[in-house]
Amino acid sequence: MVLLFRAFSALLSYPTPEMRAALPEIAGVVRGSKLVAARERQELLDLIGEIGAGEQLAAEERYVDLFDRGRALSLHLFEHLHGESRDRGSAMVELKQIYAAAGYDLAASELPDYLPVLLEYLSCRDIAEAREMLGDCAYILNSIARSLIGRRSRYAAVLQALIVIAGESAVGASTVPPIKDRKEILDRDWFEQPAFGAPTAGPPTP
Repeated sequence: MVLLFRAFSALLSYPTPEMRAALPEIAGVVRGSKLVAARERQELLDLIGEIGAGEQLAAEERYVDLFDRGRALSLHLFEHLHGESRDRGSAMVELKQIYAAAGYDLAASELPDYLPVLLEYLSCRDIAEAREMLGDCAYILNSIARSLIGRRSRYAAVLQALIVIAGESAVGASTVPPIKDRKEILDRDWFEQPAFGAPTAGPPTP
């Protein structure tokens, strides 16, 4: 079992009081994992510190403001590829079959393409399979990471670590310009990117 993926799943999940109470244990997993390089480890620990700091409501608001406000930061992976098209449903059926064949049962409320769910599944598999599956969705992970970096969010640390584990190069933070205002965030979130290949230049700036 790769406990690091379970830790990553928790970090990308809604910060309930129970999740925040488990942060010291999650930090211990991050510190002890050989899959995480020193720089990435410190960035993950900084994220853990941020999630655990301050009032419960503030942690919840930060999370919702990031992940529930637009498509660019959706943690439902197939939304980045298929939007709301019929192809997304077919892809989710196939992924659910992969889970079932491995004996991994989803809760009734869980969608198979939700990144924390995928990471929970990978925590039960060997590292070779984990790297292969992460490699298959590396382009999506890269896109989410860039959106998080543009917002200067510490949550980017989890995506960066996953990209490296998949065998890809982490996103160069210095190459991603900051998103300065709410209108720009909404414009980028709802601009349609191609499902495959290099992203287009994006919407025109006002």
